Amino acid sequence: MNKTVLSLAAAIVLAAALPAVAQQTAPPAAVAIPKGVFFKGQSQGQMLARDRLLGLSVHNAAGQIIGDVEDLIVGPGNEIQGVVMGTGGFFGAGEKRIGVRISAIQISTKDGKTVLTLPAATKEVLSALEPYKRAEPRRTLADRARDKAQELTDKTKDSAGPAYEQAKEKAKQAYESAREQAGPAYEQAKEKAKQAYESAREQAGPAYERAKVAAKEAYDKTLQAAREAYDKATEKPAEPASPKQ
Repeated sequence: MNKTVLSLAAAIVLAAALPAVAQQTAPPAAVAIPKGVFFKGQSQGQMLARDRLLGLSVHNAAGQIIGDVEDLIVGPGNEIQGVVMGTGGFFGAGEKRIGVRISAIQISTKDGKTVLTLPAATKEVLSALEPYKRAEPRRTLADRARDKAQELTDKTKDSAGPAYEQAKEKAKQAYESAREQAGPAYEQAKEKAKQAYESAREQAGPAYERAKVAAKEAYDKTLQAAREAYDKATEKPAEPASPKQ
């Protein structure tokens, strides 16, 4: 019960300390942002891949949809060199993914929407093209989940680390204080239990001795009766008297 009281006291102090520690956390200092590394926003002439490339349909010269953009091909200099396009079985060419150079795609705007056109894509060309071959294996869902878990772990560690350590220290101090306060009560209870045990043993002593004497007497009587029975059973019978002449 003593351990339970200490644990509850530590838990209560920890819960009460967390908000206070969070409020005491000092605001972060100003950070110098390195130049030439980040963008503040989209500037004139820039486009975002999700808006203008990824997932958009690709048309041929006649305006017919021949596929859609699934991925980007990035070269050694971190420059977009092309896209991976899924044909999806258009024109009976068979469902496959093909690589297309970014310079071969015309990007225009019609009715406020981005239009991608690949004039060189004919039925014959799409049928003759081989599927795009990857040099590296595709990242699995397990890889993505592992990266996401690591990201969440890092965020939690950075945001809650100092507050958690301070709260843990306060909880430790509260636990030590509670243990010191509970010490005398524990010792008193232990002493009373010892006294009760000694008293019970003293009261049971005479009865135990009497039972031991009675058991010894019963044992001796049983042993004596067994010996007498044995002697009678092994006693040699008397010889008959000889006849008179």
